Amino acid sequence: MPYVNIRIAGSLSREQKQTIAEEITGTLERVAGKPASYTYIAFDELPEENWAIAGKLLDED
Repeated sequence: MPYVNIRIAGSLSREQKQTIAEEITGTLERVAGKPASYTYIAFDELPEENWAIAGKLLDED
């Protein structure tokens, strides 16, 4: 059973999550032979202040 966890800075719309879920599920079905009904996807949306790159928080200018 595939479990995919997507962590993203900021947020996605419901429509974006739906599209991403469909495409990832389809890819796992096509490439790995995993039935769509076995694929679980979780979205973790985190505030940009909780992410840093190169020592700077993403919500900094």
